[in-house]
This record gives sequence, structure tokens and C-alpha cells, in this order.
Amino acid sequence: MAARTKTTKDRPSYRCTECGWQTAKWLGRCPECQAWGTVEEYGAPAVRTTAPGRVTSSAVPIGQVDGRQATARSTGVPELDRVLGGGLVPGAVVLLAGEPGVGKSTLLLDVAAKAASDEHRTLYVTGEESASQVRLRADRIGAIDDHLYLAAETDLAAVLGHLDAVKPSLLVLDSVQTVASPEIDGAPGGMAQVREVAGALIRASKERGMATLLVGHVTKDGAIAGPRLLEHLVDVVLHFEGDRHARLRLVRGVKNRYGATDEVGCFELHDEGITGLADPSGLFLTRRDEPVPGTCLTVTLEGRRPLVAEVQALTVDSQIPSPRRTTSGLETSRVSMMLAVLEQRGRITALGKRDIYSATVGGVKLSEPAADLAIALALASAASDTPLPKNLVAIGEVGLAGEVRRVTGVQRRLAEAHRLGFTHALVPVDPGKVPAGMKVLEVADMGDALRVLPRSRRREAPREEEDRR
Repeated sequence: MAARTKTTKDRPSYRCTECGWQTAKWLGRCPECQAWGTVEEYGAPAVRTTAPGRVTSSAVPIGQVDGRQATARSTGVPELDRVLGGGLVPGAVVLLAGEPGVGKSTLLLDVAAKAASDEHRTLYVTGEESASQVRLRADRIGAIDDHLYLAAETDLAAVLGHLDAVKPSLLVLDSVQTVASPEIDGAPGGMAQVREVAGALIRASKERGMATLLVGHVTKDGAIAGPRLLEHLVDVVLHFEGDRHARLRLVRGVKNRYGATDEVGCFELHDEGITGLADPSGLFLTRRDEPVPGTCLTVTLEGRRPLVAEVQALTVDSQIPSPRRTTSGLETSRVSMMLAVLEQRGRITALGKRDIYSATVGGVKLSEPAADLAIALALASAASDTPLPKNLVAIGEVGLAGEVRRVTGVQRRLAEAHRLGFTHALVPVDPGKVPAGMKVLEVADMGDALRVLPRSRRREAPREEEDRR
């Protein structure tokens, strides 16, 4: 009875000053005596404080902290090291998320095999496949090593037991949504289970100085499944992106406590596994001897890495009242804006009643405004059936007034284009230092940019320009 009385006092209560009737919430009128405004709070919650306890390690000046314990170790995959900021730091926890079938398990199995050595054991725990299935994949991609240990477990206690037995330097868990703790209510993959599993593995990683790679599922919207707290707990969050019908895969850093968050790693997925691409620009280009109408090259920035990409456009006579507007790899809204700018500012009227198809080559997705000028020139080239000059790249953002605006990293973009053999470029005004031997034409608006098209084959020119000619 004493414990029950104490609990009642700790909980806020309300009492009628007229009749003494008690309730757990405030009411404007006492239901016992029917008096108005007599219910008042009389029991306030007790204030709880935490007493100082024993510290695990004394505080020292930051200059005396040994930073060598946080030295990164290479994973054996240079493109992944690029995104991680040099490699895996002992005790770091990395969360890798991506769509089903994009290649997460293949990449991490390759990393687990290359990171294994005499001094550093690797433990690969799979909760989605059997050990024999993972072995078949390892045979296919050549990920066999005597210091790579494999276990198929879905129980958290069993996973922690494997850590005590193997004592690995690197743990790969595929995936965090398939492991559950019997002490926590809920099905595997639930918010409580994911929080408990991630918390236990993070504590084990910090105590042992063991790097951990966690595979995470994503929702249909592309967000990481589970509680948002999971992304705050881990040290690094990576997104594995790519179209399953294309060879290109991108690993993009979203959060990184040990490096930059604007780095991107490029990989190529094939039958023999997955390999890093130090120079992926060749995947996004079509090599031709002669230029083709409706194509234009640009240089996009994926993180800090410049990539040369090709934009293609095709216009045909429409057979329906509402012409089609189809895009692939490009934002539909930006293509529609470029069409409006070309029609209003560039005086190209042949686009309004024609079916228009625009796409990129190699599965790359162009979303930054720096590709506006290349999109506009590709559409204009397709409308006039006139090819652009050979070895030309176009870089710049196009505004609704037809002006060509500056973009970031113009010098890096031009340097990459020059390295790949391109000799001409269309850029906004004042691009900065230009690579030696490269001819750069500064354009202020779409009128200046459209002059690169041969005038003899332009279509649908405005009547007043024809009169001046």
C-alpha cells in the first residue's frame, strides 16, 4: 500500500476544493458537486535528478588524445575508399542502403574478401540468404579468402557470440532488418528491433575497435527503412544508386564523420561481379566518326567528380492532338522549361506540335542546372536537323529570360573535357582559367548559343529574321 500511495503522489492529480473529489485530469466542472471552477491541481510530479557517478576515463586536453587509433584502413576497393574518406576507421559503423537487386551484397562480399588478411579477420553475417548461397556468389566474383568467415544468423545473441569466437576486424551484416533480439517485443525489421540491434552492434564496434558495415533496406520512396534514429547513430551513411537495367552503380555519401559528404564512387556491375571505375566517362558517351543531329555533350559534377555525359533529343511529327514529351535520365520539368525558352526566346516554333523524346546515354541521371544549355542545344539541333560541331561541350544554366548563368566548378569541368579530347566549349561569361589548347566561346543568352548551329539548315526561322536576310 505504501508503494501505491507513493506512485499516486508522484502522478499529477486534481481535486475539487468544495467536495474533495479527485481526478487524474483537469475539468472545468466537478462531476460530484456540480461546482464550476473548483478543480485544482494539488499533486505535482516529483523532480528526478541523476547523481554524479564514477567516470570511465578521465578528461584530458584534446591535444593529448592519440589520433592514431582513428587512422583509416583501406578496404581494398579504391572507389569505396574514395567515398569513405580513405578507408574504414576502427570502430566506425557504416550503413549502406539501396534498392533491392542493385548490388549491395555483391559489393560488400567483395569488400569483405579484399579486406581480410592475416592480421585482420573479416566476419560476414547473412540473415537473408543461406551460407551456401553466399558461397556461390563468392565463387562467381572470386571472393574466397581463408580469413573471411561466413555465418548465417538472424539472432542478435548468436551474432555477438560469433564476434567473441572470430574476433574480426571487420563485420558485415546483411541486413540489419533481418536480425532480431528475443528480449525485445516485435517482429524483425520493426522500429524497436532495428534500434536494439543497431545499438548493440554499435556498442560492440566501439568496445572492440571493429569496423562494421550494415546493409539497410529502403522504402518505396527511397528512404532508409526503420527509425530515423538509425541514421543518427551510425558514423557513415551511404546510398547505393543505379538502374538495374544499366551497368553503372553509384555509391553516394550522405553522412560521413571521417570525410567529405560530396564524394561519389562509380562501379560497373557485370556477370563476374562489381568493379570500380576510375574513369567512368566512357560509359556515358557514344563514339561516332561524324556528329548526329540532336546530340550534345555536357560535363556534370557527381560530388567532386566531373563526368562527361551525352544528351540526346529526337523530334518527330505528332499523330495525336497532344504531342508526347518523353524523358529518360532527365527531369521532365527542366526539359519542359527548355522547350518554352527555345520557343519564346530562341524563336524556334517547330517544337510545339511535334513529339519530343530526350534521354541520356549509359543510364546517368542529370539533375543539376549546369546541363540546361546542353539540353536546349540538343533540342534545337533535333528541331533543325542540324548537327552541332564535333568535339563540342556545353555547360551552363539557362534562365526563363533566356540568359545563360554561371555554374560551379566550370574550370574542373573544362579540364575534364580537355583531358578526354574535346577542343571546343560553350560556357557562361567569365569562366575563369581555360585549359591551354581549348577554344571556349562565352555566351550570354540563348541567342548567342544558337549561333553555333549552321544557319543554312535552320528550320522555322521567324519571318522578321528572314526579311533581314
